[in-house]
Amino acid sequence: MSGKTVLHNLEGMNGVMFRRKSASIYVPDGADTEKALERITHMCIAAHQDDIEMMASHGILECFGSEDQWFCGVVVTDGAGSPRDGRYSGYTEEKMRRVRLLEQKKAAFVGEYGAAVMLGYSSAEVRNPENSDVVEDIKEIISIARPRVIYTHNPADKHDTHVSVSLRVIEALRQLPGNLMPEEFYGCELWRGLDWMNDGEKVSLDISDRPHITGALIQVHDSQIASKRYDLAFAGRTVANAVYGDPYSRDRYRAVIHAMDLMPLLKDEDMDVAEYVEGFIRRFAQDTLSRIRRHSGK
Repeated sequence: MSGKTVLHNLEGMNGVMFRRKSASIYVPDGADTEKALERITHMCIAAHQDDIEMMASHGILECFGSEDQWFCGVVVTDGAGSPRDGRYSGYTEEKMRRVRLLEQKKAAFVGEYGAAVMLGYSSAEVRNPENSDVVEDIKEIISIARPRVIYTHNPADKHDTHVSVSLRVIEALRQLPGNLMPEEFYGCELWRGLDWMNDGEKVSLDISDRPHITGALIQVHDSQIASKRYDLAFAGRTVANAVYGDPYSRDRYRAVIHAMDLMPLLKDEDMDVAEYVEGFIRRFAQDTLSRIRRHSGK
């Protein structure tokens, strides 16, 4: 595996500056770091290593093999505290950090990413709403890359760190000037599917093309698959999303990731995130109950 990894922290590097000593940027094709970031068009900002490959495979596939579109994966946490089984069951926290970092670099190489950024925070630091460092680092990478499309976790996810990352990304974007806003901003499903959202409101991201690539990207995260079969779960969910998308028509896609459109939260910075998500839940409940009442004659 070739490429170039460079540490980028406030103490020792010019150019890109992050707040953790362990923060680094890996560029699979060995391009200059800042030039590699400036070419980015699609970016995923995720909590953990392997989240990117399940959550943002739509962006990865759009950029794969392209000369004018480039994907960047940003991992906020350091990989410690991961579940361990099999050969990894006795690994220390530090050894697990190294394994997960290597796995993420492998995925970036296989997926032909323009860059992979590892910010190196603990989950506790990310979940702390008073920790401004996380927001500042996210602002730094977005300001340099200026991606057209951003993927992150959806705020209705049931994993606390995922929700925290989603909120930090929204906060970071709200603090940036308007000329740095993405054209598209998606909160993707992971630790909770989004098939429950009303059809007219959820975004269906087609990932039918190159299933061998999406499969390979997840399978390089061997340390996680050793304890949970994420590769099978991802394939099952995305195929089910495609098949069960419309009960009255033939399949349009072979695999789909559902997402929540988060752009309204950037267009109206006073909009409360909880209230925005509550609106989807309320409209889902209304649609479900009205269908029952309609067909029960009540």
